[in-house]
Amino acid sequence: MHNSRPKGRSNTSPTKQAMSISNSIRAQIPPIHPEGYPFIGGFALVSLILFWIWTPLGWIGTLLTVWCALFFRDPIRVTPQRDGLVVAPADGRISMIARALPPAELGLGDRPLLRISIFMSVFNVHVNRSPVAGRIERIAYRPGAFINAELDKASDDNERNSLAISTPHGRIGVVQIAGLVARRIVSFVREGQSVGTGERFGLIRFGSRVDVYLPDGSVALVAEGQTSLAGETILADFRVTDPGLTFRSI
Repeated sequence: MHNSRPKGRSNTSPTKQAMSISNSIRAQIPPIHPEGYPFIGGFALVSLILFWIWTPLGWIGTLLTVWCALFFRDPIRVTPQRDGLVVAPADGRISMIARALPPAELGLGDRPLLRISIFMSVFNVHVNRSPVAGRIERIAYRPGAFINAELDKASDDNERNSLAISTPHGRIGVVQIAGLVARRIVSFVREGQSVGTGERFGLIRFGSRVDVYLPDGSVALVAEGQTSLAGETILADFRVTDPGLTFRSI
């Protein structure tokens, strides 16, 4: 039987090719958290007004609108699921690993605990995820200042929202700290609620820090200066008491 199809021609129609390209582009664009829609809409409206006033101002407004959309992006994360793992609650740079007193309002005791601090710039994803699976025993909000979140004293002086999470390995403290430009901490959870590792529990606007306080005997599996991804980077493992890890910058 003679095949009349011209040689060298693709079997895929132009419509299907266009759909495939469109799907590929959409797959690279992370979803936006609903908390961001009012802000993105506000930026877009201001941009239109600026275009009416002076076109260059409108383009500046457009760039800020794009930035705002990126700020509120909420990408899917692949979280390791195993008892004893502690994952990063935030995207950003691990700015400090030290022993420090936890916030008094969490009732975690009056002895210094291992604290891992993650600093989020205004370009990082700001949706925060639970570092462990457990039950939220306490949520404590405390108003405060808005100094640079990278400073150590920000843990004590800045506005913060603190969570105590009960796990089989002890109680974990997670503290959302407002930063220099952050003016709002949003919580998605309530006391008594159970959370899974990597589940979203809150968001901070715009640029801030998250501290994690771990029980005695915990060992950090990360280093200062390392970049973390919320819900994916492993901060500690309660099953490991001496990982024998060393780090170097390359």
